Amino acid sequence: MALDAKITPDEIRQHILENPKMRARDLADQIGVGEAALVAAQGARRINASPDAIMPALTACGLVMGLTRNISAVHEKVGVYDNYHSGDHASMVLNHDIDLRIFASHWVHGFAVTTETDAGPRHSVQVFDAAGDAIHKVFSRDGTDLPAFEAMMGALATGDTSDMIDLRARAAVEVAKADASKVDILRKEWTRMTDTHQFMRLTSKLKMNRLGAYRIAGAPFVKPLAPWALNDALVALGQQDTQIMCFVGNRGCIQIHTGPVNTVSPMGPWQNVMDPEFNLHLRTDHIAEVWAVEKPTKRGPAISIEAFDQHGALILQMFGRRKESDTIDDTAAFGALIETLPTLHSEDA
Repeated sequence: MALDAKITPDEIRQHILENPKMRARDLADQIGVGEAALVAAQGARRINASPDAIMPALTACGLVMGLTRNISAVHEKVGVYDNYHSGDHASMVLNHDIDLRIFASHWVHGFAVTTETDAGPRHSVQVFDAAGDAIHKVFSRDGTDLPAFEAMMGALATGDTSDMIDLRARAAVEVAKADASKVDILRKEWTRMTDTHQFMRLTSKLKMNRLGAYRIAGAPFVKPLAPWALNDALVALGQQDTQIMCFVGNRGCIQIHTGPVNTVSPMGPWQNVMDPEFNLHLRTDHIAEVWAVEKPTKRGPAISIEAFDQHGALILQMFGRRKESDTIDDTAAFGALIETLPTLHSEDA
């Protein structure tokens, strides 16, 4: 979609004035533009959108908040952006607090934004894909080195001052792809996996995708859960000590929280985790399918809960905490929690 063919920056600014409390993504969808068009219309500075430029520059800023979202879940983590590794296909920031998998080809439009608040200016860098959907955002907060953040925004600036932006049509979500004639091959190769990353290569080889494979694999590989099971799991996690790894992503970035879930607080259609260094905002009304999944690895089974929307898009994944870099292994405890969750009965389907 080309912005100048649909709506002018003046019209966008008027919509923003008339809806000051609406979430940017919601307002963008309401008026039929990508969220990046709202940011551009408000005069934000354009910056180099490459993660190779942004990620190393963030280290000097100290403590910040990183946000990655899709249409149904928002994942926020507080930490320092250090230990960045660039790669041809995928890059990463890898430390306990900020844990990202980055797919640079989708980092297309970048902005430096300063918002005046009651507590003073709040700075952010915001990156969007070719359709104007948010890929990753980083915000200043208490403890941020503000002079370093301001210097970073200036160093990344491209000099482009236009309030207009050309955006492509949003790519359609890939529907579930399965081939029942290959289910025996799928199950046989599934049992041979030694790492969870091998799963996507397996489904690609069989011309399937994640959701399609889950729908035909059957026990003991997957178990269909009730759509409300994910919410039940979050509530239960808030009442126990089991630590998790929570993945939320989009085409350009996956963000991971490793640790406990403590404060769970629903508000309208949103279920929220509101912990000091981790926030999760989940649209429970978007959840159409939930699967309990078990994949073999060298360290034992990786057990997950995975939620999808009505179009087949992955909303989030949760695993019991188990990382090679520490001694905590809550896989068994997470598996025990899954056994308490409601399953999908035939009448529910």
